[in-house]
Amino acid sequence: LSAAEAGPHDILKLYNTKGSIINISPNLEANTLQTRYKLEVVAVDCKSEVIGLDLAAALGIDLCAMEKRLQELEKKVLGMTGAMPSIVYEMRNRVETFREKLESVEHLSWLGLFKELTEGTDKLSHFYHNRPLRKSEEECQQVLEKYLQMSTLEVTKDVKQYLKTPTFNNWYWEDAEMMVLLQLMYTDLDFTTKFNIEMEVLQQFLSDVYRHYNNIPFHNFKHCFCVTQMMYGLIWLTDLQSNMDDIDILTMLTSAICHDLDHTGYNNAYQINARTELALRYNDISPLENHHCAVAFEILEKPGSNIFRNLTTEQYKRIREGMIKCILATDMTRHNDILNRFRAILPVFDFNNKEHKDILTMIIIKVSDISNEARPMDVAEPWLDCLLQEFFNQSDKEKLEGLPVSPFMDRDKVRKSSSQTGFIRFVLLPLFIELANLFPNLEQHLIDPVRKALDYYTEMENALEMGKQSQAGSEKGAKVSEKDTEKPKSGEQPEHKKPEKATQLRAVTGSVSHKAKAVRSPQNSDKK
Repeated sequence: LSAAEAGPHDILKLYNTKGSIINISPNLEANTLQTRYKLEVVAVDCKSEVIGLDLAAALGIDLCAMEKRLQELEKKVLGMTGAMPSIVYEMRNRVETFREKLESVEHLSWLGLFKELTEGTDKLSHFYHNRPLRKSEEECQQVLEKYLQMSTLEVTKDVKQYLKTPTFNNWYWEDAEMMVLLQLMYTDLDFTTKFNIEMEVLQQFLSDVYRHYNNIPFHNFKHCFCVTQMMYGLIWLTDLQSNMDDIDILTMLTSAICHDLDHTGYNNAYQINARTELALRYNDISPLENHHCAVAFEILEKPGSNIFRNLTTEQYKRIREGMIKCILATDMTRHNDILNRFRAILPVFDFNNKEHKDILTMIIIKVSDISNEARPMDVAEPWLDCLLQEFFNQSDKEKLEGLPVSPFMDRDKVRKSSSQTGFIRFVLLPLFIELANLFPNLEQHLIDPVRKALDYYTEMENALEMGKQSQAGSEKGAKVSEKDTEKPKSGEQPEHKKPEKATQLRAVTGSVSHKAKAVRSPQNSDKK
């Protein structure tokens, strides 16, 4: 009845038989007795006298008085400054834009009202300071409840398209929202229909995955999402569905989601040197990657979380084999081997050849795993800060335990710029270039941004070096000047040297500054 009495300025929500919000538009299919829509009034015209009184009573706010007060303040500001500040116009535009979104049919779905789909971000990266390694049950429950509440809502077309791009900015999205977007990837690729994945099972699978990503600076749930989102984007950019079986693409996407499950923030080198339980269990062979695989299939062993439970035995076997290959391929000690194998088959690459496709899946998950530098700089650089924080945590622990310290993790030796220039030049670009040799359109999406990142960090490194040299020169000049112009103590007369001795001194050393330079050189060498 309330919906039937709705006015022209009221905001309605329309639900289909599954409980999902659908857009109200002229193209909406007619409903029937079997497919009844549910219409709900979610906001009404606040200009209505009765509604205005009710709202004022509920909120304790007189909207008319507030609007009058704002108008008076605007006049006062205009009188004092002679011009309206730009921030006022900016706020007006934001309010107007939001009003248009609320009234627009295209944006009457969940995401899109509050998200700015831009490349910039004002959010800080997440370091998980002073938080326990494992997520608490309360922490998980809050996120999962929010996820389930949002999971039936539709996502705007803008967000769906944005999700397929390498420029996607994860820093705008909360964990629960990212879980909804992961769910969207499975439905958008039609995996839920093709492989008979029940929505409740998919949601439980994603919930269990979320629980098993830890509170560490880098290898956390947000990293899981970013890798999966890049994988999803590459699937669309390369039109992979036209050349590979759906079951292989399902394997790749699920591998990306599971690839770092239960990572504790300490790499394989630490696991092996510290003789941890994982290193002993897996005989020092990719201990972390083997563990990630094991945790993934522990989740999938539970009927309520097994998204593959309706597949045949052969299909499940194929997926399990593929996931193990993909996740183990993310061990960077195997990087050169996998890349060289891919280079060898590129001239004769054949999508009908299983070995060729297997190597390609490993290359794509590797690219996705280390693809942050292909994103806009204001998205990528916070991730580098997170990674360095995790590295430094490990090197600190290694020093305390008397273990070998990896040079690229030592906070006393590593600089952000120098760490990235080498990584981009010798790891990222060679890998990305080979994938672009197979899919040339990736040049603009992957290689161009990475080259810009290389230029950015190279300039940063050059600036640091110039600053270091300038500081060293200033300190050297100051010491020479201090020695040449030593002042006598109070009450003492300056000592007058004999001219002939000064002449002898210049004959031997050339100048006082040269002698000082020669004396200091061993000390400078030690500092380096």
